[in-house]
Amino acid sequence: MEKIRLGFVPLHRYPFDENWALELKNRFINVAEGKFGNFVELVYPTEKHTKMGLVTDDDDAEATIKLFKERGVEGIVMTTLTFGDELAGARVAEEFKGYPILIFATKEPPTLPGGFRRSDSFCGTLSLTSALYRRKIPFLFGGIVFPEDSEFAKEFNSFIRITSIYRSFIGARIGLIGPRPERFETVTFTEAKMAEKFKQRVVHVTLLEVVEEARRLPDEDPEVVRIAKEIESSVDVSKVPKDIILKMAKLETVLRKIVKEKKLVGLGFRCWTEIQRYYGLSPCHVLGRLTQSGIMSACEVDIYGVLTMVIQYTASLGTSPPFFIDWTIRHPSKLNAFLAWHCGNAPPGLFCAPGKLLYHSIMYRDVGVEKSYGTLEGRLKPDIVTISRLVEYDGEFKLFVTRGKALEEEAEFRGSWVWVEVPDLDKVYRTLVEEGFVHHASMVYGDYVDPIVKAAKILGIKTVVV
Repeated sequence: MEKIRLGFVPLHRYPFDENWALELKNRFINVAEGKFGNFVELVYPTEKHTKMGLVTDDDDAEATIKLFKERGVEGIVMTTLTFGDELAGARVAEEFKGYPILIFATKEPPTLPGGFRRSDSFCGTLSLTSALYRRKIPFLFGGIVFPEDSEFAKEFNSFIRITSIYRSFIGARIGLIGPRPERFETVTFTEAKMAEKFKQRVVHVTLLEVVEEARRLPDEDPEVVRIAKEIESSVDVSKVPKDIILKMAKLETVLRKIVKEKKLVGLGFRCWTEIQRYYGLSPCHVLGRLTQSGIMSACEVDIYGVLTMVIQYTASLGTSPPFFIDWTIRHPSKLNAFLAWHCGNAPPGLFCAPGKLLYHSIMYRDVGVEKSYGTLEGRLKPDIVTISRLVEYDGEFKLFVTRGKALEEEAEFRGSWVWVEVPDLDKVYRTLVEEGFVHHASMVYGDYVDPIVKAAKILGIKTVVV
């Protein structure tokens, strides 16, 4: 994943101690670049841009704004190194209103002989934050810290993930492959509201176009050959006819081409039953492979489902592909556990053992076994997970978020699945029911509740956390 560019605003106010401000500025830079340099490019003013490389007045603010725009920063971190000039900070924030903004107050240095204070960040931060509040500029507060504190590392790490979510979510282009299933009103979406609120675009592609392009590809196409070999070497294909592997490889080749040409971050796919009837396979494993590679792919043309996956994947900084799930059944004996399941679309890297490529356990009844191959099946690995779901009603977007634990427990199920235990399943389920959340969700390995909830605040999305 490309490094995230964060603009660092070192705020100072005369006549407080500029030597202390400079020392603290350098300490923040050293810690941020030393601990997080693999993920972050830190952009900040030097003596070439502002007085002493600090931001103390309107001229410094304008120079910093110019620098940040030239470097294309994606989030702003402000620190009141001393009292901090509230108007200089507010001016920078005005220019980047709507971007993720994180504010730190700083701890006080020892008082000088004679009782002279050097910083007063505790006081000045209130001036800065009230200035942003007055201007209705959303921001996050990271606490009162020294850069070496564990609290700073925790908040800065979370902010990196928040900014990662923001930069992928705003302006996201989602592919829509075919219409939604007729009886699935649950996956409706409002394209105009996506554009209005988040500058997003739904890119429509017909299923016929995809199928015809896949059919035209020769078996010897280099990309088809590469993908087919990759499938055969990564999962158990012993139960699947050879021609199915080629069909899957051709479908994946076409979808990857569409994603690249149309600059998509993900796609919602019409996965039954036309693709089985007219192309002869189930696309589940293809969707899982796309998700594994960073192209978020949801079943049943669930566009808000794709956006939920984008939020989770970018919260993990591209390290953990999500699993697009159904809330399926309750565990027969563990009252707080449910079956996180779907037909066979889990990313292959999430299985506790290599998945088995099989025929669709539901669609075969309608189209026959020979036309329904393409699901990757088996149990997923145990670990901590975050479960989320984005919905929208009357133009208001809201996001369900909870955490749970995928269990180490065998069972006999078809599809991709794992038992997941949450602290209070009754409360989770009642919340889903009463708040209008649908039967689809996205599950990602890792605990990303904090950055997801804070990113939602910046994006203007209401959160429902259980």
